[in-house]
Amino acid sequence: MEQHFSASFSTEPETPTQDYLAKPSGTCCLEGTIHQGEPRGRWETIADVETYVSTPPPGKENGHVLLYFPDVWGMFLNGLLVMDAFADTGYLVLGLDYFRGDPVWKHRKDRHDNTTDPNFDYETWKRKHTAFADEAVPKWVQAVSARYKGDGVKFACVGYCFGAPYVCAELARDTVAIGAFAHPAFLKEHHFENIKKPLLLSCSETDHTFDLSSRRRALDILQQGGKTYHYQLFSGVSHGFALRGDPSDPYQRWVKEQSLEGIIRWFDYWLAQ
Repeated sequence: MEQHFSASFSTEPETPTQDYLAKPSGTCCLEGTIHQGEPRGRWETIADVETYVSTPPPGKENGHVLLYFPDVWGMFLNGLLVMDAFADTGYLVLGLDYFRGDPVWKHRKDRHDNTTDPNFDYETWKRKHTAFADEAVPKWVQAVSARYKGDGVKFACVGYCFGAPYVCAELARDTVAIGAFAHPAFLKEHHFENIKKPLLLSCSETDHTFDLSSRRRALDILQQGGKTYHYQLFSGVSHGFALRGDPSDPYQRWVKEQSLEGIIRWFDYWLAQ
């Protein structure tokens, strides 16, 4: 049976959002469904960060590496299963735990939970882990690249919510050839202005974090800058759809699968060029 969860932190001060196109993770990032399945990857330490590694099935390797940047739920079951799904299509997938074993669900099980961590401050939690991730991600990417680079090997990256700015940052550098994000958070105009590589945006029509006006502005920046991008928009779902949609709902399940398949096809096309 899938486990449904939600959380609300409306009594806590909010992070200023006036400079953001995709706002910092909020209450919409803390709702969804825990899926069923058994992760098949392994854990390693890379650049001093615990890293989930999922390898392709024998004979399906495409020779490329996919970097995974998680949402605020961290390395939870849904994310591990998504990484395994990417690996099933041929990619060697690596995802880092930049929350260091401290995902948000360890502090709030649902919106009524005031006992797991009565003193939890969501804003402080975000600042703490953003500071660590901002420092750790470039070192981790460099270490992964050094370990796996070789003739014909190309790198892609995908991020969900909290992970989106790290996708854009890598697309402004030289290691990664292609990127994608779904229901992003923490994005400013410069994230779109600075990218040099193709980007897929997988979005929901209803998303307080990345709303209609922000999405239009982001697309304007990409178009005016001559960037290569693909914009995928789903109605009838909200923030979190690509990781935490309810698989017992046929439409939510279809949307989640379409987002994943669209990202895979995006990677497959550009990495073959």
